[in-house]
Parts: sequence; structure tokens; C-alpha cells
Amino acid sequence: MEQTRDVVVIGGAVMGASVAYWLTRARPGLRVLVVEMDPTHARAATALSVASVRQQFTNPVNVEISRFGVRFIRDFGAELGLEEGAGDLGLKENGYLFLAGSAGGARVMQEVAAMQRDHGAATEVLTPDGIAARWPWMNTADIAAGSFGPRDEGWFDNMGLLAGFRSAARRQGAGFLTGRVTGIDLVAGRIAGVRLTSGERIGCGVVVNAAGTRAAGVMRMAGLDLPVEPRKRTVFVLDAPNARHPEAPLLVDHLGYYLRPEHGQWIAGIVPEDDGPCDADDFEPDHHLFEEMIWPRLYERSEGFDAVKVVRSWAGHYDYNTLDQNAVLGAHPGCPGLYLMNGFSGHGLQQAPAVGRGLAEAILDGRYGTIDLSDLGVERVLEGRPFPERAVV
Repeated sequence: MEQTRDVVVIGGAVMGASVAYWLTRARPGLRVLVVEMDPTHARAATALSVASVRQQFTNPVNVEISRFGVRFIRDFGAELGLEEGAGDLGLKENGYLFLAGSAGGARVMQEVAAMQRDHGAATEVLTPDGIAARWPWMNTADIAAGSFGPRDEGWFDNMGLLAGFRSAARRQGAGFLTGRVTGIDLVAGRIAGVRLTSGERIGCGVVVNAAGTRAAGVMRMAGLDLPVEPRKRTVFVLDAPNARHPEAPLLVDHLGYYLRPEHGQWIAGIVPEDDGPCDADDFEPDHHLFEEMIWPRLYERSEGFDAVKVVRSWAGHYDYNTLDQNAVLGAHPGCPGLYLMNGFSGHGLQQAPAVGRGLAEAILDGRYGTIDLSDLGVERVLEGRPFPERAVV
């Protein structure tokens, strides 16, 4: 017998779990089913993320999304209605520090920081002397300025966020099914249901594409295109006995790498020079990136990184939007009933609370209420009109 639901969400990691939570919170009794092919989420971007949140984006809508996100993360237990003390995501607010290596870069930092402050962020632009005073272990000879978020920026428990959303959505009536969607059924161009590898068909009037790096494949099931592809990112856990700085921010260096402290060690990564699409099943770390690209730059920034050991490494994937590295959100105008939450290009985890709520509002009310997400709409992709985010890490 065929099942029917009001909404089927394809993908059960943090995006899918978030929209399921917000839908069932806003409309008790709504029949929501989340279909996830791997409930362990071992290879999901959610699980393999470095789990950071920041306000320092170059587009106002992304600042607003993360302003909502950090408040939600800080008050996660209360938001989900848990007992006092439960649901703590361990937000560690060491801040982000972006470094600029030129006068032009410093001017852009000043402009962007003013916009961020207008939207409630606390961004400060520091001189090289100001950076050296806060973090004397850094070499500032090549730095023109630094943009620092002294509050509401840092890192948190990624899997705690996912688990909380999933549990709360279940309590509110959402269903979670282990399976893989292999087809989308349309009637007169509208969403009518999905088909699974099991042969089962689930009728529905709304499908949400929350399939991460496999989002373009889901779109092809409906005869549509989406410029989202998997891009591999290798993360290194480092032990540096001469560089113990637990107070350090998440450093985004103009030399190309990022670095942050982690339980007495460090986490670091870099975009490979030959960056491009990878196989969706390729999770082999690119080990050469550390010695060839990261380590020399770390030592250039601080001589304390003279002795470094790679303790562990892993590879995750960005669901990379090749048009403009920004999310693609909302109703697809060419397919009534199809909604997208894709292409986050590395900053999806922190955006999940606000984006899940926004998509739920769009599905239930036909418009955005909490934050206007229309700048990130599907229309710009169909028109080939980029809305670029410059601060992609």
C-alpha cells in the first residue's frame, strides 16, 4: 500500500532535520517524512564539518542568518523545550580572525565590518600592532589588518545540533525513514510523490531537497539542473608542542589556510590548488597538503610551529555552488511543490537553524517571515545571476 505524506524531505542530516523540526513545530499534525540513506551520517558534511559559526560574511543576508544561528545554538536546549542544563552545544566563543595582506584588503575589511556591525555583529578591524598585542605569538610583518569577532563566533558540537533537531522533530511527529530516493513523480509538472530503492512510492505534495552533495542528482530526477557539486576538503589535527595557545581564534590567513585550537591541539585545512569536483564517494584525505602547503605557511605565521605532528586527518565534502558559493533556497518556480536548501559551500551547519525555519515558513505560509531569504532564491541560478559570498572558508 502506498504511503502519503504532506512533505517528504530528501536528506536527513542537519538541513533536513532542521526543516522537519521547524515544520512540525509550526504546524502540529503536519505529516513530514525525512528519507535518509545513511542514518549514521558517517559521510555527511554535518559530521565531517569543523563545526564553526561566525558573523563575518560579506552579504547582509548571511550575517542575519548567522546572527539567528548563534542565538539558537547558544540557547539550544531552551529552544527545544528541554530541561534546564540539557542540550548544551558547548559553544566556545574564541572568535574568528581574518587576516589581510594588503592595503586594499584592509579597506574591504573596514567596509564589510561596518555592514556587519549594522546588523548586530561586534566585528573589530585591528591593526598589526593590535593583533600582536592580543596574540603575541603571531608574526604580523606581512599583515595589513585583521577582522576579528570578539563575541558570537567560535565553534560548537555539530552532532549535538543534529541529534537535537532529529529528536525534537520526532517528538513533534516527524517520521524518519532509512532509504534512498530514486525518482520524483510529477503530475502536470507538480510534485506528486517520490520512489525509493525498495520499490515503495510515497505520495506527497511537497518535496524538500536537502541532499547535500547529491542535490544535483535529486534535481535531475525532476528533469532540472543545479550547479552544485562535491568538493573535497581535508582536515588535519595537529600536535604542536611549541605552540600551545588555547585562547587562539579561528584564524583565516591571507596565506590561504585556516587554523583553530582543539583540546590542546590544532585543526587546520586549506583549499587545494587544483580544487574541483570530486567523486561523491571519495573520502580519502589528501595527505600531501599538509607538508606541501599548510606547514610552511604555519611556520611563516608563527615559529612555534617548527615542530608539528599530524595526529589525525579526515576528508569531508562541501556541497559547492559553482555559480556564487552561496546557498540556493526556496521554491523552484519551474516545479511547484519542490523546495531547495542546497549549495552552502562550507557554511551550511551554522546556517541550518535559520534556513530550516525560513524554508518551513515558505512551505507553510508562502513567504519568509523571520529573515528574508529571497536574495538566495532559485531564480538567480536560473537566470545565471551570481550573488557572490566573498568570505568562503
